Amino acid sequence: MKRLFSLLGIMTILFVQSIQAFPLQDDAEMSEVQDSVQTMDAAEMEQPVMEEPVMEEPVEEEQLNFHQELKKRFIEGGPGFMGIVLLCLILGLAIAIERIIYLNLSTSDSEKLTAEVESAIKSGGVKAAKEVCRNTPGPVASIFYQGLDRSNESIESAEKAVIAYGGVQMGQLEKNVSWISLFIALAPMLGFMGTVIGMIQAFDKIEAAGDMQPSLVAGGIKVALLTTVFGLIVAIILQIFYNYIIAKIDSIVNDMENASISLMDILVNNKK
Repeated sequence: MKRLFSLLGIMTILFVQSIQAFPLQDDAEMSEVQDSVQTMDAAEMEQPVMEEPVMEEPVEEEQLNFHQELKKRFIEGGPGFMGIVLLCLILGLAIAIERIIYLNLSTSDSEKLTAEVESAIKSGGVKAAKEVCRNTPGPVASIFYQGLDRSNESIESAEKAVIAYGGVQMGQLEKNVSWISLFIALAPMLGFMGTVIGMIQAFDKIEAAGDMQPSLVAGGIKVALLTTVFGLIVAIILQIFYNYIIAKIDSIVNDMENASISLMDILVNNKK
């Protein structure tokens, strides 16, 4: 143990001495450098001083995330037309989401409903079948109920009721869809209008300055094109939702037509 402590003590002393030797060596080197600098200054006093060009270090721009970049571009485009384009997007998405929820709730299993109505007619008559339709949500059940309600009169009356109420249900499915198509057409038109107005303002600045400065032209064109870009983005987003809604409506309408034909067959067989 004593040898170990003595060895550690010797290593510690050597380590401290080595640390203290470095600043002394640095001081000696610094004194030599200062002497050389003084001699060089004395020699350079007799010669004209030449200024060296200062190299500017490139400044790295901070990378913005998607939301910050989108906000920056939106502000650069101007609050006037950009605000109107944003309003078209908000209203269009609100109507589209409402229609999607309504259409999903209106979708039902028409084959299962047709089988239940047929079994209810065989077991409990038209009244039992109407009760099944009353307890089932969706446009197909509503059309079945109207046809069954007129089935006591004649098959022709039931068919007319089904056709008439089918048109009513189709109108309910297509409610407010035309507004989405309006916003799809309106958003890029507003963007193009903002582009034209921005170009006019850019040429006004050129005319006022009396010179074709690239900064004036580039700034005006950039602001003008941003409105077009945002208008096209809004139109693309709403067009996707619009096509989905139209496809969903067509699917429900085809289901309604097939179910109506099946109901007429059931009523005809029940009359025999």
